[in-house]
Amino acid sequence: MEVNRILYVEDDETLGFLTKEAMEDDGYMVQLYENGLDAQQAFKKEAFDICILDVMLPKKDGFELAKYIRTQNAHIPIIFVTAKSLTADKIAGFEIGGDDYLVKPYEMAELLMKIKVFIRRKVIVEPPSDIIKIGQLHFEYGNLQITHANGTKSLTQREADLLFLLYTHRNQLVKRETILEKLWGRNDYFLGRSMDVFISRLRKLLKYDPQIELENIHGVGFIMKI
Repeated sequence: MEVNRILYVEDDETLGFLTKEAMEDDGYMVQLYENGLDAQQAFKKEAFDICILDVMLPKKDGFELAKYIRTQNAHIPIIFVTAKSLTADKIAGFEIGGDDYLVKPYEMAELLMKIKVFIRRKVIVEPPSDIIKIGQLHFEYGNLQITHANGTKSLTQREADLLFLLYTHRNQLVKRETILEKLWGRNDYFLGRSMDVFISRLRKLLKYDPQIELENIHGVGFIMKI
């Protein structure tokens, strides 16, 4: 059985030890680093399945590390863990390319649940291996890519999952709570803000075909009109 590998960066020695131990007890292989620079060097050399990054780190902070990771890998899940609780900080993390955000102090069970959501995540319909034509765009779910008239753009796994979910329900209303429960694992206000960031990213991609409209039914959900 394949063991999933986690890049974990935390400069609090006690918290790092306890969290690493809990993740290993849950069956993961964990590499722990206490600063962003050492973690970046490790990411250059080795393959990981998920990254868990503290934000306030010595040498290179978690946001800067995440920016680097995204230049090398567009789809690996990134979870930020931090004492910063302001909504603006959380939104900044998502805009950089983070997939989720956990505020300290957190319950270990919640972190482990989030990891499972990313490692085992499934979309509603089994994704196809071939190219999906969305209007004038070509969407390759398996390769996490979308091609338009000006070139090809890499997607994160969550962007691809969201696009596939909306496409498979095209011209139908997909409720906010359905998206959150299927792709984020639960429905709450802050995860809704996170989802809105990802919706904005998809809109920027879909604008390459003016015939495609991603309509927001305020407070209810979204319709991809093709």
